[in-house]
Amino acid sequence: MNYMDHSATTKPRKEVLDTFITVNENYYGNPASIHEMGVEANALLERARSQIATMLSTENHKVIFTSGGTESNHFSITGIAKGFRSRGSHIITSKIEHPSVLETVKQLENEGFEIDYLEVNKDGIVSIEDLRKKLRKDTVLVSVMYINNEIGSIQPIPELAEHVKKNSRAIFHVDAIQSFGKYPVDFNFLGVDVLSLSGHKINGLKGTGIVAWKPELTFFPVLVGGGQEYGLRSGTVAVPQAVSLAKAMRLTFENLGHAHSQYAKWSTELREFLSEFPSIKIISPSDGAVHILSFSVRNIKGEVLINALQTRGIIVSTSSACSSRQVKTSHVIEALKIADDYKKGVLRISFGYGMEDQQIQDFKYHFKEIMKQLKGE
Repeated sequence: MNYMDHSATTKPRKEVLDTFITVNENYYGNPASIHEMGVEANALLERARSQIATMLSTENHKVIFTSGGTESNHFSITGIAKGFRSRGSHIITSKIEHPSVLETVKQLENEGFEIDYLEVNKDGIVSIEDLRKKLRKDTVLVSVMYINNEIGSIQPIPELAEHVKKNSRAIFHVDAIQSFGKYPVDFNFLGVDVLSLSGHKINGLKGTGIVAWKPELTFFPVLVGGGQEYGLRSGTVAVPQAVSLAKAMRLTFENLGHAHSQYAKWSTELREFLSEFPSIKIISPSDGAVHILSFSVRNIKGEVLINALQTRGIIVSTSSACSSRQVKTSHVIEALKIADDYKKGVLRISFGYGMEDQQIQDFKYHFKEIMKQLKGE
């Protein structure tokens, strides 16, 4: 299969799988135990935590392991909102966040929090002016994603974070799940307080993720119990998952420059190719993320195109994999105010580790054949 859906998930690297198996076989002690096997497992866990903290420019005790991006976002938003409720109960996010953010703030709204949503322009970008208007003295949290998972818009996170810091006491959280390994992700560059990451987006294992933060924060514990992970996320820590995540992050981190230039080349090539079709509208902004390219075919359902491509061995998705099984239009597409005749025909191509030039050429050939059959173009 010609897999071109890396923003949905990625194939674990062999090195990551080898690490996972080795740790399971040799370091299966409970890291909270005081016997030798527990001490060894804990040492491995803390080494992984230290490696991740270094990559993100923070301290070891400001990284906790989670089950993935959804939990990381939920943990961050809920923990900040409840931990800092004495400051206020107002939360700001954007209209095109991942469902794990939007559903979490809806849940908090039911508990008495007030939510404001930032609008986006035609490229899916929020404005600092809109943030300025919505920011209040009682704003406790601002959560804006770095790179949108459906269209690849890149938010001006450093500028947004600076404005929040200068004009409020709000905590700034960023969903950086689609960003790590493609763009710089660390606290020195972004200027945010808290960030979420997921392992399966960077050739790690599903069920792995982290929350990391810069300042000393008083999080509200989401999982209580034995007090693991600094009392913030109780439960026996999955050392093999944590160590394999650190491995995936290191490999991705080291390859950032090469990956970015390769994805940029493919993105430019496909944009030029798709622009030749009269019925195609490219949705991803020209200055968006190089690894995500969304476009739409007028008056054609995305599912039709996906099935046609799949019969030719090519795997892509309709916008977000999280909503691709639903018949309703994506909330991101709705927020962009895309014309009705393009709303149903959205496809997302996303590049990742292991792809080669030939896959791009194969896509171009087969997609052109499909367009001849469906649209006569």
